[in-house]
Amino acid sequence: MKRKDVISITGDLASGQSTVSKMLAEDLDFYLYRNGTYCRELAVQYGMSITEFCEYLKDHPEIDRQIEKSATEYAKDHNNIVIDAKMGWYAVPESFKIYLKVDIDIAAARAFADPNRKRAENLPTVEAQKEDMIRRYKTDLERYFNLYNVHRNDMSNYDLIIDTSNLTPNEVLNKIKEEYEIWKKD
Repeated sequence: MKRKDVISITGDLASGQSTVSKMLAEDLDFYLYRNGTYCRELAVQYGMSITEFCEYLKDHPEIDRQIEKSATEYAKDHNNIVIDAKMGWYAVPESFKIYLKVDIDIAAARAFADPNRKRAENLPTVEAQKEDMIRRYKTDLERYFNLYNVHRNDMSNYDLIIDTSNLTPNEVLNKIKEEYEIWKKD
């Protein structure tokens, strides 16, 4: 059964997931639930980069499950939610599930220029950023498969896939809203 009041957004690193999630929640007057913010804060608390923390989670699945379970629990008790989480589609499978893709070179340049990322991933060059992102992506895929027995990069898990490489956040937002309206009618 569909939860027509829950939208989950995931995607490649630096695909615009957080930006678009925030814009969508504001536009629809939905609550924004973010797992990534919580994960980054934990990384800082543990004195690790976000990539180191993701690798640490491989040996501490209880923390990973706690992070992902928080979205499931929140959705049980609330309506009108945009979930910004790497595994949000899995946590609330009845949601409108969106995946945002991006070219890795564009993603690395975006991430390197983002001042909000510096606390948890302060890398010296765009190339180092790219290498770190590739490492983190592989670590995440392995961790999610080992913990949840799912392939997050299997596009059949999603209702909508958008390549954000050459789109503005507003263009992505408008595409999501258009497809969400169609999905709600089915």
